[in-house]
Amino acid sequence: MTGIEVGAAGVAALIVLIGLGMPIGIGMIVVSFVGVTLIRNETVAMRMMGSVANDSLEEYLFAVVPLFVLMGLLVTISGVGKDTFDLFERMLRRVRAGLGVATVFANAVFASITGISIASASVFSRVAVPEMTRHGYSRRFSTGVVAGSSVLGMLIPPSLLMIVYAVLAEESVGRMFLAGIGPGIMLSILFSATVIIMATWWKSSVFERPSAEFDEAEDEPGRFSIVTKSLPIVGLVTLVLGGLYGGFFNPTEAGAVGALGALAIALMRKSLNPSKFWSLLVETGQVTVSVLFLILAATFFSRMLAMSGLPNMLAETLLTSSIGPYGFLLIFLFLIIIMGCLIDSISIMLILLPIALPVAKHAGFDLIWFGVITVVAVEIGLLTPPFGLSVYTIKSAIDDPDLKVGEIFRGAMPFVAAMIVGLAILVAFPQIAVWLARL
Repeated sequence: MTGIEVGAAGVAALIVLIGLGMPIGIGMIVVSFVGVTLIRNETVAMRMMGSVANDSLEEYLFAVVPLFVLMGLLVTISGVGKDTFDLFERMLRRVRAGLGVATVFANAVFASITGISIASASVFSRVAVPEMTRHGYSRRFSTGVVAGSSVLGMLIPPSLLMIVYAVLAEESVGRMFLAGIGPGIMLSILFSATVIIMATWWKSSVFERPSAEFDEAEDEPGRFSIVTKSLPIVGLVTLVLGGLYGGFFNPTEAGAVGALGALAIALMRKSLNPSKFWSLLVETGQVTVSVLFLILAATFFSRMLAMSGLPNMLAETLLTSSIGPYGFLLIFLFLIIIMGCLIDSISIMLILLPIALPVAKHAGFDLIWFGVITVVAVEIGLLTPPFGLSVYTIKSAIDDPDLKVGEIFRGAMPFVAAMIVGLAILVAFPQIAVWLARL
């Protein structure tokens, strides 16, 4: 077999192994080892596996993963998500479908603290959905808006997917974070517009009964405490993002300061005890090890493909054919969205990026912009059946046996459409993503 045939067979074998249920990391290592053995020999494969294990994880940068994960978990347990929703509920209650818009913007702010979409889905399914249904919103719309806006967690910095992409593309994590701000704001506006449009021209899909009136007398203490509720949110966002973009911290230091700030908030609110803290540390370790093992496996897979010559061959074939650079981009985004129906976000990136990045470089694409549209496309997979991880998170978080998964998927579809529109805008106007990152 030629190197290109080995590389193509390796990609096909990996897809088959994942379909059979093998964990993505193990499948990548097995395929990569066999591939290098066939291209060279077993000795080279053993040496490459050892060097990959050392080279891929020795970077100081990787300390950012556990720190941001721990910060997100601490923020979740401390009740900051509920305070964020209460704050926007107060500000937007007189807007048409104001609770839906409040959920979108609360998710956007919460995303800038946690960076994990699943955390947002879990928190706001418990906080926003009961409040919206109490005020006459349909259950399908309430769960759909939470599912849709939860994807902002992986786009607005700090973002775990942005870190993974930066590592694979050898780009700056800080620049990737900056590149996510403009698209994150744009998607928040598109989601809010979707909510208002539905509430104006498709009321039956939003309200199942007339909205309950807000009791102003009952809410008077909330009005007085609005500043108190906003202080932890504003303080943590300013500390992490202000320090990062102001040049005071690098990404790892920003994660450490953010984790310390989140710990202080949790302790002040008395929402943390030794057993809960230990559980959070264990969960942080599990998430971190999973992510780093996947990065190690993806690095090995990428080197095997580079050795096979498959990415370069694809670049030459696709870019010199009638398809052209944007034809390749369209195929790439379509593959991501289709794969999002079947496997999780990080796995999609780890499978496709080792093949797609060399082609993107040959096409002359800005890799920062390419990373942003990749993350947006990958996040669509959190909302599409049958996988739809955000949808299943909401289903498990809401203790209602009558709530069907299909109902949440249907509620999320308008936001999938909004994300596709956002993706088209980013392709047409790359400056939305790159202007801050290139300052």
